[in-house]
Amino acid sequence: MEFILASAGDLPPPLNRALGRYRHRVFIETLGWQMDTPPGIERDRFDRPETVHLIARDDHHAIVGYARLLPTTGPYLLGEMFPQLLNGLPPPCSDEVWELSRFAVMDLRGARAGVSTQRPSALAVDILQLAAGYVERRGGKRLITVSPLAMERLLRRTGFHVHRAAPPVMVEGHPTFACWIELAGRPPWAPHANAATCQF
Repeated sequence: MEFILASAGDLPPPLNRALGRYRHRVFIETLGWQMDTPPGIERDRFDRPETVHLIARDDHHAIVGYARLLPTTGPYLLGEMFPQLLNGLPPPCSDEVWELSRFAVMDLRGARAGVSTQRPSALAVDILQLAAGYVERRGGKRLITVSPLAMERLLRRTGFHVHRAAPPVMVEGHPTFACWIELAGRPPWAPHANAATCQF
């Protein structure tokens, strides 16, 4: 397993294209999100050169997991697209808070598709731990994410301290909530022996 942690501007073009195709297959083709995107590619206006991508690839260099990190001191998904999920509270704007979005663990080539909401996969925990470590090194203390309510159980079972920012709200027919993920006191973690992490 290989983990790649890089800003969008530093990703090699072939990997950037592969990531766009992976996101399209996961979020649009599989999960049915309604988005105006280029054919076969999923990107939005929050994918800027400084946006941080965390990509997991298997031994054949196929992408099998992903998360996007955005500082809340600039434009980000929750603050601009889903402020109603905060129940009237102002969206966070702090060096100590980063947004985790587009979180996915999905092997598109094999039989395994998605993450069970009953038990987190080891890869889901790996991605969360790497995201947490990256944010902590930059002075961050919390992550915030927009998630379907079905993901709440998975997030809680990762061992992180997870709690709702406000009550769930219906978004496109699905109960959705803003979720805090606290980095202080996060569970101990060691990557798999065969895992490699590279940063650009």
